[in-house]
This record gives sequence, structure tokens and C-alpha cells, in this order.
Amino acid sequence: QVQLVESGGGLVQAGASMRLSCIASQHSDDTYWRGWSRQVPGKEREYVAAISWTGGVTHYGDAMRGRVTISKDAANGTIYLEMSNLKRRDTAVYYCTADPNLHGVVTNARHWGQGTQVTVSS
Repeated sequence: QVQLVESGGGLVQAGASMRLSCIASQHSDDTYWRGWSRQVPGKEREYVAAISWTGGVTHYGDAMRGRVTISKDAANGTIYLEMSNLKRRDTAVYYCTADPNLHGVVTNARHWGQGTQVTVSS
């Protein structure tokens, strides 16, 4: 069973930047695409970004396009989500995800972390 562990959430003021991290317990075809999605209670999940573990191909959703950068550090098995110019509407639980395919990580990833809360205050 793949375990994904997020870190880096917290409370920030609007306009600030924040970096989230996610480490996976294993790397395989099942976790070829690693990504981030977010969810506000009572609302639908939003896909944020994804990166391929081999090659580092990136893909971004509309939710935070232009304000986020996804990256990876293969040496320590970690992916990162750098978020800038955070807005109150970015307040959500951010989940690390993994799936064999890009379509999967965008729509309904096979593997999910427990999530980390990001709260943006005005």
C-alpha cells in the first residue's frame, strides 16, 4: 500500500508564499504521476498540478495556474508545491496524490495522502 505524507501547511497572510512537500513510501509504475489536489469542505475537489516521476514533465490545472510550481527531488523521493501570491480562496486541505496515469491524477487519483491544511487570512 502506497503511503503519501504531506507537510508544510499552515496559516499565512494573503499575498504570501508557501511550499508544500510530499514524500511517498514507494516509487513504482503505480505512482508514476505525482500531484496535488485541494478541497474545501462542501465543495468539489480541485486538481492543482502533477509531475511525472521520470522526466519531470509537469501539468497544471486551472485552479492555481500561474501561481504554483510543482517540482521533485528524486534523491529524497519528494515532490513540492510552491505556491505564491496566496489568496483567501486558496484556503483548503491540500492532498498529495499519485496515479499511474496523468488522467487519473487529474480526475480521481488512485492514491491519496491524509492532507495538509492551508489557511490564508486577509
